Amino acid sequence: MFRQGTALLSKLRHFSVLQRQKSVSAPERALQYAIGQKIYGFTVREVTPVPDLFLTAVKLDHDATGAQYLHAARDDSNNLFSVQFRTTPMDSTGVPHILEHTVLCGSRRFPCRDPFFKMLNRSLSTFMNAFTASDYTMYPFSTQNAKDFQNLLSVYLDAVFFPCLRELDFWQEGWRLEHANPTDPSSPLVFKGVVFNEMKGAFSDNERVYAQHLQNKLLPDHTYSVVSGGEPLAITDLTWDQLRQFHSTHYHPSNARFFTYGDLPLEQHLKQIQDEALSKFQRTDPNTAVPAQKLWDKPREEHVTCSPDALAPDPITQNTLCVSYLLGDITDTFEAFTLNLLSSLMISGPNSPFYKALIEPKIGTDFSSVVGYDGSTRQASFSVGLQGMSEEDTERVKSIISQTIDDIITTGFEEERIEALLHKIEIQMKHQSTSFGLALASYIASCWNHDGDPVELLKISENVSRFRQCLQENPRFLQDKVQRYFKENTHRLTLSMSPDELYVEKQRSLEQEKLQQKTQALTATDCQDIYQKGLQLLSEQSKTQDDSCLPALKVSDIAPTIPHTPVEVGTAGGVPVLYCEQPTNGMVYFRALCNLNTLPEDLKIYVPLFCNVITKLGCGDMDYRQQAQRMELKTGGMYVAPQIISDTDDLDLYEQGILLTSSCLERNLPDMLHLWSELFNSPRFDDEERLKVLVMMSAQELSNGISYSGHMYAMARAARSLTPASDLLETFTGMDQVKFMKRMAEMTDLTAVLRKLPRMKRHLFNPENMRCAVNAAPQKMPDASVELEGFMRNISSHKKERKPVRPVIVERPLDPQAPSRSSTSRKLVSEAHFKPCQMKTYFELPYPVNFISECVRTVPFTHEDYASLCILGRMMTAKFLHGEIREKGGAYGGGAKMGRNGLFSFYSYRDPNCSQTLSAFRSGVDWAREGKFTQQDVDEAKLSVFSAVDAPVAPSDKGLNLFLNGLTDEQKQIHRERLFAVTHTNLTDVAERYLGIGQRTCGVAVLGPKNDNIKKDPSWIVK
Repeated sequence: MFRQGTALLSKLRHFSVLQRQKSVSAPERALQYAIGQKIYGFTVREVTPVPDLFLTAVKLDHDATGAQYLHAARDDSNNLFSVQFRTTPMDSTGVPHILEHTVLCGSRRFPCRDPFFKMLNRSLSTFMNAFTASDYTMYPFSTQNAKDFQNLLSVYLDAVFFPCLRELDFWQEGWRLEHANPTDPSSPLVFKGVVFNEMKGAFSDNERVYAQHLQNKLLPDHTYSVVSGGEPLAITDLTWDQLRQFHSTHYHPSNARFFTYGDLPLEQHLKQIQDEALSKFQRTDPNTAVPAQKLWDKPREEHVTCSPDALAPDPITQNTLCVSYLLGDITDTFEAFTLNLLSSLMISGPNSPFYKALIEPKIGTDFSSVVGYDGSTRQASFSVGLQGMSEEDTERVKSIISQTIDDIITTGFEEERIEALLHKIEIQMKHQSTSFGLALASYIASCWNHDGDPVELLKISENVSRFRQCLQENPRFLQDKVQRYFKENTHRLTLSMSPDELYVEKQRSLEQEKLQQKTQALTATDCQDIYQKGLQLLSEQSKTQDDSCLPALKVSDIAPTIPHTPVEVGTAGGVPVLYCEQPTNGMVYFRALCNLNTLPEDLKIYVPLFCNVITKLGCGDMDYRQQAQRMELKTGGMYVAPQIISDTDDLDLYEQGILLTSSCLERNLPDMLHLWSELFNSPRFDDEERLKVLVMMSAQELSNGISYSGHMYAMARAARSLTPASDLLETFTGMDQVKFMKRMAEMTDLTAVLRKLPRMKRHLFNPENMRCAVNAAPQKMPDASVELEGFMRNISSHKKERKPVRPVIVERPLDPQAPSRSSTSRKLVSEAHFKPCQMKTYFELPYPVNFISECVRTVPFTHEDYASLCILGRMMTAKFLHGEIREKGGAYGGGAKMGRNGLFSFYSYRDPNCSQTLSAFRSGVDWAREGKFTQQDVDEAKLSVFSAVDAPVAPSDKGLNLFLNGLTDEQKQIHRERLFAVTHTNLTDVAERYLGIGQRTCGVAVLGPKNDNIKKDPSWIVK
């Protein structure tokens, strides 16, 4: 997977603490290591307690090879391993990216094809992946099972250090010349390959195109001047020999950094890594260091083009302009910390100077796709600019950026804004997530990659204290930084981008030229060779693999029962509340679900817009800026989002609502609930100019998201005609909403829209239609209960019984086991007369690849066949669809899954094919109906499903299944037992009964390039 760089601090958003009690904690055990101590070929260099993050950091070096090692010992059972290599390509053939894919296709101890994807079904991993960044490649996994950790570690070590790197795997994963139909030598020769298609898809995203050009042109002297993920046409210049050579020079322990995290013993990891990999190597000089970019003596300007965006808010204003400044070396951790904070002060939120100067005058739709601090390269950068602007505003935007920098140097920043930012860091350190190990690995990766000290990065409180001290000693501390890094900085790039109507056509022509160039040089022998190799690859892809060499957990390794989550159901001011006591580390988490049952139908389409703007327009005596400041000072954020919840028993029954979510430090609970009270009692709907800004930003964001999440849009559209809940979900989150927001953004007068918001608020913010949930520490709960009572009193005047719009409302107890069930019910909409219908929809979009989905209406969660369909989806993906859609078809991804909404969905992602993939979906059903799978296949699918079912849940999210879905621990346990009980016969049976042609109603959707076959077919609706 190719990874773009992101800002340093944002990677450390989520923390997790104490997962299980031990007599001696993992951090305490790690403190017992002595500096200089020898352990299995490693020497301990440093042992550092990091109380901020509840961990002890142990730094080691490998004696023979010089490999660097960092262990973060923490009481967290979700243990993580990562190895990263500094990979510094000097061309855009995508060699590190293709190598990342190819090393995972078989190794010395595990020579079967594709052990990486096979291990997804042989383990209980909570995460498995690999990333190619601009200058490193990382291979992380995490799991809660100690045996699983050892299994995955063996596979990962063998993959990176001793891969097979077969030529056939290079053709499949990288690129190849092959006949369009490999079995027909008269069909035309075309370029194929997984990475080739992945990068074609990636470069159909204008934001990605812009970000890539910006990095290449700001840092033009070394590895950052090329596309490490691969520029599609340059990919076709890479040879198999070059790939192997890159591996031999870059994938060596002397160029490696190992990271482990969690509560498993360090010695065990070191012994396995030494025995299985490092003992077989001697030290080398990898010579992969990235030199500092030579600084320019004067600023530069560049221009690039991109494809027009048919769904952009305004077709006339599709230009982007951004100024990017090269900053200091990221290995200076305090300077990086300071510049990151400075960046946030300059661009984050409506109180920031660049927001006021660039966004509010509505010169563009949003900040440029690259904005703020980026610490993913050896020298950091800061960028600021606009997208969705007119070409004639170019000089004006440059002038505003320059003037704003002058203004900041003159006036500095309000103390309250700095405090709000430091409060945000405190919240980030307190908040616990289930993937803290992965967040940590990502957070330290770039700095460590350039020989910075990863442990220094973890000392966040020390950096905050030093930052406060610098401000105290020099009140102009931040202004001086702005003067130095922005005002006086001559290494500054202004990059503009404009749409070219012929862009897609030109790209297509360039590919045809490259193809012609390759094919014209072929002899008759070469052509015969290509045909034979195509057949050989197809034959390999079609063989049943012997994967017995791979380690695997057994179904018996899965815990038979789920842990019970204690939840207390109570009321506050007559409103049902779920109290869930959890070790939340000084945080309180509040949620409220308000149903939409009384909202008039004509206002439904506006619900996502209402959710997006309601917390950003001001309330009470605060305008939107003061409101934003208060929220940053007192909360971890306040969010509202549409929520559509399918019933667990009936597919024509669903709950519709909006979900209010917020969190805060315990001391700020009264302030947080007061902010919600103000939103309920006196939201402000008097600023049309502010609404215009928010509408434009939202429309731009939706438009930008399609090329990245096209498969989600395809699934939402394919599902729309199958259940009433899916129909509403498409309205709220699908292509309908994208087009609706585009129309909103094109309107010059939003008065009519503004008038709708107070009407909606009366229906949505009504305590009569509301239930709440609070997660907090046991000692905080009595206080939280009192505060919640006060909140309900404050908003009680809005409690009105209104008549539901839909005639049939079904009440369901929130917790069937609770004694006081009468007052705690969920009100669901019943559409018993809903008629599912077949619908095939095609959206023509300016992308070179397709996003495809087919959805089938099956059964709800509590149905006895639901578990079998879950297992079937995983098994079809792993054992059939992956081979057909990715390996043979060249798509980046594809598969099948059973959804909580009762729909069985097939999908593909960044797919060069269309009809071939739709045929593969059908062939997958035939394969399952005919029972062409083994008991081992069934067991592996169970392991894969259970790794998702048993994924760790953060303390902030415990009890949410009951609160949102009415799903009790007892129901989850029944589902668990059904998953265990699924047999071979069950799977062939459900494939026949639900997925066989004509058995159930299905919907299909395709988002992709021009397709004449679909356009000629009257069974398709063309958008």
